[in-house]
Amino acid sequence: MEYTQLGRTGLKVGRLVLGTMNFGPQTDEADSHAIMDAALDAGINLFDTANVYGWGENKGRTESIIGNWFAKGGERRDKVVLATKVYGNMGADGEAWPNHDKLSALNIRRAVDASLKRLQTDRIDLYQFHHIDRSTRFDEIWQAVDVLIQQGKILYVGSSNFPGYKIAQANEVAARRGGTIGLVSEQCLYNLAERRAEMEVIPAAQDYGLGVIPWSPLHGGLLGGVIKKEVQGGRRASGRAAETLADPAARAQIQAYEDLLDKHGVEPGEAALAWLLTRPGVTGPIVGPRTTEQLASALRAVELKLSEELLTSLDEIFPGPGPSPEAFAW
Repeated sequence: MEYTQLGRTGLKVGRLVLGTMNFGPQTDEADSHAIMDAALDAGINLFDTANVYGWGENKGRTESIIGNWFAKGGERRDKVVLATKVYGNMGADGEAWPNHDKLSALNIRRAVDASLKRLQTDRIDLYQFHHIDRSTRFDEIWQAVDVLIQQGKILYVGSSNFPGYKIAQANEVAARRGGTIGLVSEQCLYNLAERRAEMEVIPAAQDYGLGVIPWSPLHGGLLGGVIKKEVQGGRRASGRAAETLADPAARAQIQAYEDLLDKHGVEPGEAALAWLLTRPGVTGPIVGPRTTEQLASALRAVELKLSEELLTSLDEIFPGPGPSPEAFAW
């Protein structure tokens, strides 16, 4: 495994991040533990989760699965850089009691303690805001964060799904307060098929020294060889991938992508991950394997070096938006 610094921090993390959203809903606890063991053995040290994972009446289940894995010992907790998130409504019925969601100081304090209990640990290494809270000022948010850092319950803070201007706003308020180093990472939707983050989010993250952690690197399976799998009688596209393939122009684009990689003898899913590892500002993409076999495929992407010819061809199939403001102003 290759390692890099997380943004401007001294924290070293692997260039692949283990996403755990499938643990519970799609992967049972025993298999989830096996995947985490395999990830750790391969050198992956940043594990990402969220308090709402498990979904529905099982919200919090994923954190509990990870906590039970930590409880097995064997230096598991000491080797892992643990990241979780706060914001979502934790009510099983979808109804939140006032102050039981979002980023008020009260909910942040409550959510941290609940996550620590489920995770069976005394600290969260990277605590991430899962979404912007339009009703809570950053002065209040950072005040809550400062207390938690002083208590040793969290070490670093990151954002997720933030627009560029909110990254700037958050870190300017943090700098003015002087009590925290501010956001150190941004977890955003970013992949070959969805490159809008290049306009504002990634430039803001780079300017403020945040590591970029892309989620959905295969765009819901769309970049994982979905057409090839259909032809071979494998798992059919669903969700976002199925909706996209229903558009003839989009299907032709994905077909061109798969044909290009077939010509170069590269697996689509591995190429999509390897492409992200070439992008400026990217710390490492989040991979969410349902099986150890899927994890092994993701690990091969770290060793895969894409030629300049292939990178140019990928840009032709999936052109980015271009720099801001030229992309929309000139």
